[in-house]
Amino acid sequence: MTTPMESREDRHVMLFPPNRGEALARLEAFMPNAGRRYAAERNRDTGAGLRDNVSMLSPYIRHRVITEREVLAAVLQRHAPQAAEKFIQEVFWRTYWKGWLQMRPQVWQAFLLERDADRERLDRSSDLRAAVAGAEDGRTGIDGFDDWARELVQTGYLHNHARMWFASIWIFTLRLPWSLGADFFLRHLLDADPASNTLGWRWVAGIQTPGKTYLARSDNIEKYTGGRYRPKDLAAEAQPVRDETPAGRGPLIPPVQPATNRPTLLLLHGDDFAGHERIPSGAEVHAVVVAASGHRGHRWPFGERAGRFVASLAADTAERLMHDGQTNVQVIDALQADPIREHCAAARVRTVVTPEAPVGPLADGLKRLATELKGDGIEIVPLRRPWDDLAWPHATHGFFRFRQQIPQLIADNGLGPNDPPPG
Repeated sequence: MTTPMESREDRHVMLFPPNRGEALARLEAFMPNAGRRYAAERNRDTGAGLRDNVSMLSPYIRHRVITEREVLAAVLQRHAPQAAEKFIQEVFWRTYWKGWLQMRPQVWQAFLLERDADRERLDRSSDLRAAVAGAEDGRTGIDGFDDWARELVQTGYLHNHARMWFASIWIFTLRLPWSLGADFFLRHLLDADPASNTLGWRWVAGIQTPGKTYLARSDNIEKYTGGRYRPKDLAAEAQPVRDETPAGRGPLIPPVQPATNRPTLLLLHGDDFAGHERIPSGAEVHAVVVAASGHRGHRWPFGERAGRFVASLAADTAERLMHDGQTNVQVIDALQADPIREHCAAARVRTVVTPEAPVGPLADGLKRLATELKGDGIEIVPLRRPWDDLAWPHATHGFFRFRQQIPQLIADNGLGPNDPPPG
């Protein structure tokens, strides 16, 4: 007999099988819809399950099982840039958020502090604890909201429009701490990353862009859910949670240029499972290690379901590399110093190259790992992708200004109708 928990798990596995083959098949199936149909229908939330009006690729792109560049290369094989403009912009949104946070890492640290303080409030207040539990369990009685809460927990996914409605209702109707809502998403979304999740919640709350909030409205929800939901008694206004001085922008640290004349160990992690593409030509890779989670001092993934998803992606990555001829590939549980030391000793290397992790728990974990290995004479060298290196410097202000750079970024990435599709 199948238990409710087993049913939910089966549903999750069917929605996002954790392997690159599924991601490529999904990309191929979506390509015909990435142009004008996506522009016209992308805001519709048709309900839980596979949706044909959006790509359903975000968990794979988030962990770079497939990359932003290869997704757009495939789309531009089929559509002119003007026809696929809305989808192209959607891909660049996450890049923009990451670049914005990369120059303002203090915003991520401030979120963690506020989240932890609000967690302490939960411990002290039974009323707040009950209210948050009711929202997370989908027991508020608000039409739509409760279904979205359950869908998120059961599938690891929500349509982007539903995420905005959910966050607005959480903050302005239920009057719950925004940081705990952002934390709820981080613990359950398979595509959650520190930049887009944190900054998206800040935007809804009115603390990301001064004077701007997002108000969920019943008529908008009814329209874009095809009449499935029309919640009553939503907040009539959305005043910013607080006034906050815009975060100061710091310099963007230039990418490291690694030496190619020394034997190396390649370390892959959940921010970039395709990071082997960044190995410089001529480099001697003696071994590959794939980390299934973050450093234990900087916990990641934040939730159990996301943890299982990432661990399965790590195993799939290792299997593919071995299939492609890499003979020395190992999966390790976490970004821990001891197994890295052992693999470096076995491979006789003192240099570890790894894809650069944007601001967040993996970046913090890699910094800590580098400190732990420094005493052994082992150096960790981060490799930044050209995609990020080209785009991040433009994330200085709002997305509108960044958006003006997209045609040039497409050209600078060598994308166009003659670019080969992913294989």
